[in-house]
Amino acid sequence: MKRIGIAASKIAKGNWALYNFYVVVISFLFSLLIFVMSGATVVFALIILSYIGNEIMPELEKSWSSVQNICMGSLTIIVVLFNLMAISINMKLPKDQS
Repeated sequence: MKRIGIAASKIAKGNWALYNFYVVVISFLFSLLIFVMSGATVVFALIILSYIGNEIMPELEKSWSSVQNICMGSLTIIVVLFNLMAISINMKLPKDQS
């Protein structure tokens, strides 16, 4: 998470408003990447599990969409919390000049 601040400070070059903007943008893009990669893994795993489960017990066919909703919802909450923590660690406020 500290690397987000390091990358943002190199891009912003001393401007605190741009630094905060870049922290938000970089953390959002990283969270989006993590969400897409993890979400694809969860979806593919559920597809494989539903295929195997439907071959063993055909009456389980309708319950896989609720499992997918729960998995993707919990993944969304985890990614949002990670994003908020990364932003809160790296935000800087302007120093008072008086």
